[in-house]
Amino acid sequence: MRVVIQRVSHAQVEVAQEVVGKIRTGLLVLVGIEDPDQLEDVDWLVGKVANLRIFNDAQGVMNLSVKDINGEVLVISQFTLHASTKKGNRPSYIRASKPEHAIPLYESFKEKLSIEVGKKVEAGIFGADMKVTLLNDGPVTITMDTKNKE
Repeated sequence: MRVVIQRVSHAQVEVAQEVVGKIRTGLLVLVGIEDPDQLEDVDWLVGKVANLRIFNDAQGVMNLSVKDINGEVLVISQFTLHASTKKGNRPSYIRASKPEHAIPLYESFKEKLSIEVGKKVEAGIFGADMKVTLLNDGPVTITMDTKNKE
């Protein structure tokens, strides 16, 4: 699994011109899933995302997690995170999982992250054409991949 995490002042996602997820201060998490990914990958990422210390403490040092600041989380499925650009100029998405494998892991990620942060995680709609609006705070943008745990 691969994620792009952005510290945001606010973010929202629309599907068919309707807001389906919206947060204030917190994290926007874009999630991409490959066929080798399993529940262990979900568990590892949930722990890392929920406890990632990228929010400022009283001294202005990035030392607090989204849990520490009682922040919010918006999760968006994004198969394009596994794009291959090795050949030509048109990306290949062959590494991204098909919905029958990806949806259960995506749903598990949202559920477990919600439990870990202690509040409902907002989300987009898997496979939908989504319009995401955000104000990246910092900017702070971090990538993680479960294939690079060590």
